[in-house]
Amino acid sequence: MAGVLLITAAMVTAASFAQNIPVPKPAPKGRDAGGPAVTGATQVPPNPVIPDPRRNVPSSIFQTFDANQKAQAAKVSAYLSSLSTLVGNFVQVGPDGSKTQGDFYIQKPGKVRFEYDAPSPIDIVADGSSLVVRDRKLATQDVYPLSQTPLRFLLSDRIDLMKDTNVVNVSADDVFVSVTIEEKQALVGTSRLLLMFGAKDGQLKQWTVTDPQGYDTTIAVYNLDSTKKLDPSMFKIDFTNYGPAPG
Repeated sequence: MAGVLLITAAMVTAASFAQNIPVPKPAPKGRDAGGPAVTGATQVPPNPVIPDPRRNVPSSIFQTFDANQKAQAAKVSAYLSSLSTLVGNFVQVGPDGSKTQGDFYIQKPGKVRFEYDAPSPIDIVADGSSLVVRDRKLATQDVYPLSQTPLRFLLSDRIDLMKDTNVVNVSADDVFVSVTIEEKQALVGTSRLLLMFGAKDGQLKQWTVTDPQGYDTTIAVYNLDSTKKLDPSMFKIDFTNYGPAPG
């Protein structure tokens, strides 16, 4: 997993991808979000919307937003804060265009589990304070503070995006409401998290993590269910069978 720690800390991203990563392709003009995620309705995997890598997102500390943008951000904040659990399927597109799929389980605050379908050997588990990227085949895992990964925004018990994060862009069209959060770290660089929600149903559709090198990893979610009760043991980090990755 050498060389991909930043992106794996966010979402496992390039852990199983090639080291030489080409620039991802721009998003297609005809966007397909896979339909609304209605609890109990089985859906086919969506086609993730890949952001144009040439996009220029304002990052001025003096960025201002109009009343409509603030209202959209407030609606997204209310939706995220209303969730206590969320279960579903996901499709992930890495920086090189490779696709992987799997299941995810969220228990707020701070707990998540991503299980990748074979042949990927990867699981991601967060227990409320730490996040591990686990390789079942090698029986190793990389450990990160949850507070240093973009996932913490999705896993917060309650959140006001405009107050609790550095929002640099809010936009809306007939398909999506999109919010971009930017983080600057002195030793690491600037990373971004683009959250996209359905314009009609308000539900989470996908997110894109952009690492300081500018590489995007996009995850689209579907078959969402916010009513299931989850076993707390799903979020326990196993240090017995999975030790830390070799130094």
